[in-house]
Amino acid sequence: MDNRDVVIEVKNFTKDYGHGRGVFDINLNIKKGEFYGFLGPNGAGKSTTIRHIMGFSKPDKGTIKIFDKDINKSRLEILEHVGYLPGEVTLPSYLSGKQFIEQQLELQQIKSTNFLEYLKKKFPIELNIEIKYMSLGDKRILAIYSAFMNDPDLLVLDEPTSGLDPLSQERFKDFLLSEKKRGKTILLSSHIFKEIDDTCDRISIIKDGRIVSTFNKGDFNLENKDCYQILFADTSSFKVFMERIGRYIELINFDEILLSASVKVCQHDINDLFYCLSGLNIKMFSTLKQTLETYFLSFYKEEKEYEGL
Repeated sequence: MDNRDVVIEVKNFTKDYGHGRGVFDINLNIKKGEFYGFLGPNGAGKSTTIRHIMGFSKPDKGTIKIFDKDINKSRLEILEHVGYLPGEVTLPSYLSGKQFIEQQLELQQIKSTNFLEYLKKKFPIELNIEIKYMSLGDKRILAIYSAFMNDPDLLVLDEPTSGLDPLSQERFKDFLLSEKKRGKTILLSSHIFKEIDDTCDRISIIKDGRIVSTFNKGDFNLENKDCYQILFADTSSFKVFMERIGRYIELINFDEILLSASVKVCQHDINDLFYCLSGLNIKMFSTLKQTLETYFLSFYKEEKEYEGL
């Protein structure tokens, strides 16, 4: 791949805070015009990675480049072309929305306000009131104005829809997709499956500070595997099934209280599943559609051995 096509290049990035906390050996390669999703629960390491990509902190190991320049050596030059929206936004409460926008235009030395006017029409809010009296959603939209008013080439978004109402979330999704059509490169970090699934071309799943899977959208359901949910009629049947599960059946998740289990199995191994279920009391057996959520949960299933049998 030509390096000119790579917008974000993260190689062997590690930030170790001790006691197993941090991010470890992260590798990302995001191409020009790509909409890239970074998916994981709170605390998995998404924001730590994003903050280092933005150059707010230096890694213990590895390199981070944006536009083929080291973020820690050319940060100010790089960030002129980057729009960053953090998950938590702090704005000066003593200013009005209008005063804040004027301040940002001056600080960013933006001459043309054409894109800002477009954003105002896309996400209309009242700007003539002090920020401290604004709703959480309006403050988030004000941050959107600030992050993207310079019409940047790269959008870096960390949990961007936090605080937005459903209508504004939908408008924001439409805005991102339209920006992608304009050739923008977008990195979206989120724990919301639908937000990632509706927008992203390629996705990385992060768990405990490590990337456990990277795939093109849609590839996760091309494993020739089917997912099933089973609800057992009694505790004994549930326990026996858990004992019988072998290496050909992948346990996605289970619930000891509800006596339910979700599994994934290759089509040619379906007889192994039927063997595990033989002679047991089953209340319900249904096929699950393989989705981004079920694929994600397969990495976050219970890893310890089932006990109490």
